[in-house]
Amino acid sequence: MSPARVHPSQFWSTDRSLTVFLILLILIVFVVHPLHDLGLLNRLAVGLMFSFLLVSGVAAVAQSRAMLTLATGLLLLVLLAVWAEHLAPRPALSVLRAALVLVCFSLLAGVVLRRVFQAGPITMDRVRGSVAVYLLLGLMWTSAYTLVALHDPDAFQPAIPVMEGALQPKLVYFSFVTLTTTGYGDFTPVNPTARALSNLESLVGQLYPVVLIARLVSMELQFRGKE
Repeated sequence: MSPARVHPSQFWSTDRSLTVFLILLILIVFVVHPLHDLGLLNRLAVGLMFSFLLVSGVAAVAQSRAMLTLATGLLLLVLLAVWAEHLAPRPALSVLRAALVLVCFSLLAGVVLRRVFQAGPITMDRVRGSVAVYLLLGLMWTSAYTLVALHDPDAFQPAIPVMEGALQPKLVYFSFVTLTTTGYGDFTPVNPTARALSNLESLVGQLYPVVLIARLVSMELQFRGKE
C-alpha cells in the first residue's frame, strides 16, 4: 500500500505518524509553554493541548494489543491526574501528576525509539521520530525537576514560585537549556538531587545525537548492503 493511499484509520500505524507527533511536541515545547508563561494561555488551554499530545502519542506508538492496553491505561491515569489537579489544585495531586507524566513520557520515548530502530530503510519520518525522542527527553527531565521543586521550593535559584501556572514553563525552559548544554545561568540548581539530574541530562544531551547518528548510518548501510 503506497503512502498516498493509507486509510485514515491506519494512519497512526505508519511512520508518518512520527512526523505528526514531532510537530505536536514542537508546538507544546516552543509555542504552548512560552505563551502560557506570558499569560496568553490559561491552564485549561494548556491542559487540553497536553491531553491531545498524549492521546496522539499513544496512537502513534501503540502497535500491539499489549502495548495499546498498557499505554491506554497509563494515559487514562495521567489525564485523570492532570484534570483533577486543574479542578482542585493540591500538592499531592501535583506530585502524582508529575510522576505519572514522567512514566508516560518515558514509555513513549522508549517505544518511539524502538520504531525508529526497527528493521528497514531509514526514512525521514523515522529521523523525525528520533528528534521527537530528543524532545521527549527534555520533557521527561522537566517532570523530574518538577518533583524536586515540589519537594524543595528552593531547589533552584532564583527560586521558581511553586504556584499555579508558574512552575512548569520555567522548568521546561531550564530542562532544554540543560539538555542542549546552552547554560545561560539564569536558573541554577542548588538542591543535590536537582544538580545530579541536570548533570545527567547534560550528559545524555551530548551523547544521544552522537550515538543516534552512528546507529542510523549503520542501519542504512546494512539495509543498502542487502539490496
